[in-house]
Amino acid sequence: MNEFDSSHCNLSDPFNGVFCDNSTGAVTKLQLSACLSGTLKPNSSLFRLHHLRFLVLIDNNFISSSLPSEFGSLNRLEISNNHLSGALNPNSSLFELPHLRYLDLEYNNFSSSFSSEFGNLNRLEVLSLSSNDFFGQVPPTVSNLTSLTELYLHSLHIPTNLEILLLPGCGIIELPNILKKLEKLEFIDFSDNRIKGNLPRLTSVFVPNNSITGFKGPMDVLVNSSLKNLDIEKNCFEGAIPILPLSINFFEASYNRFTGSIPLSICNYRSLTLLKLSNNNLTGPIPQCLSNLTAVSLRKNNLEGNIPEAFYTGASLQTLDVGHNLLTGKLPRSLQNCSSLELLVVDHNRIKDKFPFWLKALPNLQVLILSSNKFYGSISPPGRGPLGFPELRIFEISDNKFTGSLPTSYFVNWKATSLTMNEDGGLRMEQERVLTSYAAIDISGNRIEGQIPESIGLLKALIAFNFSNNVFTGTIPSGLGTLSFLAYINLSHNHLKGEIPQGTQITGQPKSSFEGNAGLCGLPLQETCFGTIAPPTRQPSEEDEEVLNWKGVAIGYGVGVLFGLAIMQVIASYKPEWLVKIIGPNKRIN
Repeated sequence: MNEFDSSHCNLSDPFNGVFCDNSTGAVTKLQLSACLSGTLKPNSSLFRLHHLRFLVLIDNNFISSSLPSEFGSLNRLEISNNHLSGALNPNSSLFELPHLRYLDLEYNNFSSSFSSEFGNLNRLEVLSLSSNDFFGQVPPTVSNLTSLTELYLHSLHIPTNLEILLLPGCGIIELPNILKKLEKLEFIDFSDNRIKGNLPRLTSVFVPNNSITGFKGPMDVLVNSSLKNLDIEKNCFEGAIPILPLSINFFEASYNRFTGSIPLSICNYRSLTLLKLSNNNLTGPIPQCLSNLTAVSLRKNNLEGNIPEAFYTGASLQTLDVGHNLLTGKLPRSLQNCSSLELLVVDHNRIKDKFPFWLKALPNLQVLILSSNKFYGSISPPGRGPLGFPELRIFEISDNKFTGSLPTSYFVNWKATSLTMNEDGGLRMEQERVLTSYAAIDISGNRIEGQIPESIGLLKALIAFNFSNNVFTGTIPSGLGTLSFLAYINLSHNHLKGEIPQGTQITGQPKSSFEGNAGLCGLPLQETCFGTIAPPTRQPSEEDEEVLNWKGVAIGYGVGVLFGLAIMQVIASYKPEWLVKIIGPNKRIN
């Protein structure tokens, strides 16, 4: 390397020198910083070091029109803070280094557009292009750099008319200063990072799962903006819910530390369709304007009073979750006006009311969760016919004071009697279509008596049911043994008798699922029915035969992604100890 002036090199510097492989003697690392000058020519002896793996030429004074193509014979490079100039064109040998992991080109004079060929360096872990003359837009191919952990782009001529910036899951610790210059920025997504500090003034923001504590600027930083979508879920916001602009249509602020009451100004937001404030420390009443919204989640706060009796005809409400609060009174009868309602969750409150048979008038209701309240009376409909609710998939009324018995046709007309199969015969749990895949029932912890309805054997998509801690009598319906996807059963602590129906899905259950029934025998219990006089099995009546011959209607609808995600969140929060363990995205129940 006599072609360079190296008179200023301090080879006694432990960071400078030539490093060789101990076994072969080949030069594998060359590090000469802040001492060389000259021109990098294509015939440089540097490019004859074919075993070179690491090249560090930081803070030198190279002068070159461009990077020579001979760099393509090297694997791992670090070249920075020189006076390299020219363009990095798409045919540059730099982009033919498949093993390159660290590329530092900062403080040079490169003047070209941000080449899409950077996307070829898919093993790159660190990329620094700062303080050059790169211009134009960052190409979409940068998304190919899946191994990238550090990206430095400061002091570049990236256009200030950038409208969308997506950097989810990049390990970002603080918000980049470039945000201050992007006056036309309308949408950012910094979700799943480690951002701390304050949020700058922006048009639209998606920053869930960080450590942001508040909004930077005066109190009216949001109200005077044109913000439409704001997602600050899973951060560290405190104090009162901020005053939002009238243009807001999506506000997700769950899993923060907000206190105080829900501001009355919420009812002034005519464009607001989604409001999620669950898992905060909010108090006070529920606003009177929920009919204006499409999806509402106020779960796990300390809200008080009644659910407002203010749902008007034609309301667009599809999901309402107010579980785990301090709500009292009755279910508002005006919910009958919400013909689009698909999910109603009011568990773990103090609501005192009879079973809402009137809700079966809602044609789209798929999830009904009333558990852990003060509901009372019979859950058998007048006339002792089927329950109705044909679209129902999750039916959860545990830990109330319900009484009475269930007719044998109770579960007739549920669409859970049919299901969609995969080509391989399995039932796949897809998050965005979760309700088309299964049904779950929990009526445990009440005082329901009589026999378990034979029609439960019609629910071919049933994966979980819990009838424990009631006063059921008689035998277990044999149809349970034919439910191929049944993954969780709990019939413990009743007064059941006879032999447990045999089938893979039943015998694979723990014995605790059947304990507390003195008359039961057979697997998985230790009590055997062999050699004993088992109680006679009840002969099916004409009504039973009619029920068992009933054919379910095929499912012919889909559930939107947003609603599917909402369902999964509800499942994860209301019954994790038994249901979450047996379902999940892409999980097959066999």
